[in-house]
Amino acid sequence: MLQNLALAGGLSWASGFRLYATVFVAGLLGRLGYVHLPDGLQVLTGTWVLVIAGVMGLGEFLADKVPAFDSLWDAVHTFIRVPAGALLAWGVFRDSGPGAQVAAALLGGALTSGTHLAKTGGRALINTSPEPFTNWGASAGEDISWLGGMYLMWQHPAAFLVLLGIFVLFLLWLVPKIVRGLRTLARRLRGVRAPTSSA
Repeated sequence: MLQNLALAGGLSWASGFRLYATVFVAGLLGRLGYVHLPDGLQVLTGTWVLVIAGVMGLGEFLADKVPAFDSLWDAVHTFIRVPAGALLAWGVFRDSGPGAQVAAALLGGALTSGTHLAKTGGRALINTSPEPFTNWGASAGEDISWLGGMYLMWQHPAAFLVLLGIFVLFLLWLVPKIVRGLRTLARRLRGVRAPTSSA
């Protein structure tokens, strides 16, 4: 149960950062026998799933390093990451009964939403800076956090769940600040455009 909780939480959390890489790594490790995937996630080991996830993961990695385009990519993937994160969490508990499945999907979707919102909103604010180095630093930080989380999820599930709980508390503090920052940015953009349109 502990491993399943860590797996469901970890895959949902990681999907908010790097969905395709998460699917690819989980599927590849499961196919090679390095990790055990529940029956509900065996589909990730399929050849076509690995090929598509690998190609899209490479595209996601490159898109994440391009200022402004990364925000466009994140915005579009709002409609992909969140349901995918919920589906992955559901897959972990596919054989645990309807109640556990629904609870896992709801919590997984909420966790993916929080991670995705923090990433997307933070990047949008960072992209207001004209230099690219802040963006690259944020992207590298996400890559390192993602790798560390994926490792802990399988090797040290208890430690991962503790850190995940701390991350959720951090999200509760961070997300309102990001939302206020985005509202301020939107007001500034409207203020800049208004004189131009009136002229």
